[in-house]
Amino acid sequence: MKRVVTLSVIISVFIALLLVSTAVISCVGNNGDRITELGPVEIREYEGKMLSSTDDFRENSIAGPQHIDIENYTLQVDGLVETPLTYTYNKVINKYQSYKKVVTLDCVEGWSATILWEGFLVKDLIASANPSPEANTVILYAYDEYSTSFPLEYFMDNDIIIAYKMNEIDLPPERGYPFQLVAESKWGYKWIKWITDIEISSDENYQGYWESRGYSNEGDLGKSFFDR
Repeated sequence: MKRVVTLSVIISVFIALLLVSTAVISCVGNNGDRITELGPVEIREYEGKMLSSTDDFRENSIAGPQHIDIENYTLQVDGLVETPLTYTYNKVINKYQSYKKVVTLDCVEGWSATILWEGFLVKDLIASANPSPEANTVILYAYDEYSTSFPLEYFMDNDIIIAYKMNEIDLPPERGYPFQLVAESKWGYKWIKWITDIEISSDENYQGYWESRGYSNEGDLGKSFFDR
């Protein structure tokens, strides 16, 4: 009777080991390779509101999509400031509070896209640099040499964000990775992509790429985007 019990225990242990071995094989795959984790999926609805896709934008940048080496990328805040700033990508997104909001981009070409944007407030970034009293203008520059400008009060009086995500995924290169301005209440040409430098200035008459070609410096929705 004692031998029968011992044999039963041995059989039970063998079966348990066999089941564990099978489970391990199923986890690593048929070829012994580890399972690769898939990336995040773009959402198309947020709080009951339907969202556009990242594919719903037309390519209209001045030099085509830019592909930035994030390891060598920096975002600078300079000009009329007491404390010039230089941030790496990870440093800036980890330093400032993140915000989400659904905002529609309206292009002068007649199309629009409604997206859930995520990023940090421009006014938080500017405040950290301590603008000089004579500062009244913010000029933004892009990796492709595009530029545009805004009154300083536009950022300080509103919750305008610089986005690094759209629809819960990182900005694709063609959408402005690593950073795009979400210029609420402004025409699409004010939504600068691939931002590299934010200059605090006293030049109220600065004209960016399209503004120097006849577009309105204000760029307000509901008004003509041409200066007349």
